[in-house]
Amino acid sequence: MIIPVILAGGSGTRLWPLSRQHYPKQLLKLFGNNTMLQQTILRLRGIPDLSDPIVVCNQEHRFMVAEQLHEIGIADAKIILEPVGRNTAPALALAALYALESGTKPILLVLSADHMIRDISAFQKSVLLAVDAARESHLVTFGVTPTHPETGYGYIKTQVKTGDSKSYVPVEEFVEKPNLETAEAYLAAGCYYWNSGMFVFRADIFLNELAQQSPEVVSAAQASKTLAVCDLDFIRVDKETFSAAPNISIDYALMEKSRNVVCVPLSAGWSDVGDWKSYWELSDKDAAGNSFIGDSLDIGSTNTLVFSQDKLVATLGVDNLMIINTPDAVMVAHKSQAQQVKSIINKIEKLKRTEHLQHREIFRPWGCYDAIDTGERYQVNRIRVKPGGSLSLQLHHHRAEHWIVVKGTALVLRGDETMLLSENESTYIPVGVKHRLSNPGKIPLEIVEVQSGPYLDEDDVVRYEDSYGRS
Repeated sequence: MIIPVILAGGSGTRLWPLSRQHYPKQLLKLFGNNTMLQQTILRLRGIPDLSDPIVVCNQEHRFMVAEQLHEIGIADAKIILEPVGRNTAPALALAALYALESGTKPILLVLSADHMIRDISAFQKSVLLAVDAARESHLVTFGVTPTHPETGYGYIKTQVKTGDSKSYVPVEEFVEKPNLETAEAYLAAGCYYWNSGMFVFRADIFLNELAQQSPEVVSAAQASKTLAVCDLDFIRVDKETFSAAPNISIDYALMEKSRNVVCVPLSAGWSDVGDWKSYWELSDKDAAGNSFIGDSLDIGSTNTLVFSQDKLVATLGVDNLMIINTPDAVMVAHKSQAQQVKSIINKIEKLKRTEHLQHREIFRPWGCYDAIDTGERYQVNRIRVKPGGSLSLQLHHHRAEHWIVVKGTALVLRGDETMLLSENESTYIPVGVKHRLSNPGKIPLEIVEVQSGPYLDEDDVVRYEDSYGRS
């Protein structure tokens, strides 16, 4: 049995302002009609003896992860919620412990949820080769055949030159991200691969070796699993015991120490889409090297990326720029600064702003809302509720709300009243009155909400009942 383990806990800060802490790149549709998470799972279809995946993610993303899995027909995945981030080693230890509950000796195929792979056939062939190596009790990593001297990746050194091997080869060492001169030397040497961060190994062998090299990781994972509880579709591990795990990657905790690691060469158009420059490299371009996504207009620009979500972006004679437009933030940067976008996040945090946390459009398990206008003592939201979705039963101490239905049918509970509202009908929710909005129909419900009062922040919610287990 092969169990995919999908690590979906990253934040994708270098793809800001599109990727945010509460809506990171693995949950976005960067290429095509599926999100990065969905593509990671879909590209595995056709591999024999494949089981439902184990997904490890941040608890704040749980409803989006579950919904995206359901959209592609995955109903029985284990979704493990990390109460705090502790890097990849504790996450994989947890996944391996749950995988062993199958009663077999499953092989784990460990993948990041935010990678791009163009050649799926070549990727699957490498996976099957890695599975064969794992059945021989090896710990397997995928080494991507380098195409240029990249300074943004770590490297794997083997004794075999890139392109020469048709099988897996022993790993000599893992090396850190190099400077340009060192990266050029690695490329010339021909025996270095990019470290993809993808692995294959038997769950029991992995845990045994990890217990020898980093016992504190395994003990914390075991303790937190023992105290875990099931919550709807999710597995909530114990926060206190999981927090005791060291914050350490699987490379540092095990792979760099083990003498049992082999490398499977991978030439499949792989990219970790780690920044906007790599996104531009993967995108379709015109004859001048420009990539335009969204509403854009250009005269005379070259080698430029424009990504616009909600308005026209016009460029005139610019070169090597990245222009990213979202409803609440615009970034303009030279492509040479792609790896430095995180410094913008740091500055936003220091200024105590929130644009690094979430978009203007906020996603909830029942749907989403978009704060389309805000002023003194009022806020206007556009609310979308999925068919069958329902907001919590709640009240507010400081604000009143007006609801106007613009699409679909709304089931409204207001105090002791229950009413159905159709398009162009409205209702008023006074301060201090319990209320609930639901969508009983088969199409999305859209309403315009006007809030008014002296305090409009989202913490003015007293929640009495919730369909999604939120406190």
